[in-house]
Amino acid sequence: MTARIYKPARTAMQSGTAKTDRWLLEYEPERPREIEPLMGWTASGDMNSQVKLWFDSEAEAVAYATRNGIAFRVERPNEPKRRAMAYADNFKYGRMGQWTH
Repeated sequence: MTARIYKPARTAMQSGTAKTDRWLLEYEPERPREIEPLMGWTASGDMNSQVKLWFDSEAEAVAYATRNGIAFRVERPNEPKRRAMAYADNFKYGRMGQWTH
């Protein structure tokens, strides 16, 4: 039973950085999901796949996993490739670069 500790990325529907500052501990599935023959739903007997534990820092998540004897791996987040800029920055007085129409 291995756990994954990571900092979730923002969804495509988010423009801000809300809910991206906390760390998440999730268990990896022990066996693949099965298709239920009667209804065709996807089923799983693995109850640990439903557990999500949130932590304020990476150190807290690692400490929890080691304290409870959970094997884990830490995935560090990638840095964003562009800087956040407000729409109003396009019109500020000291703007660097040419304004083209």
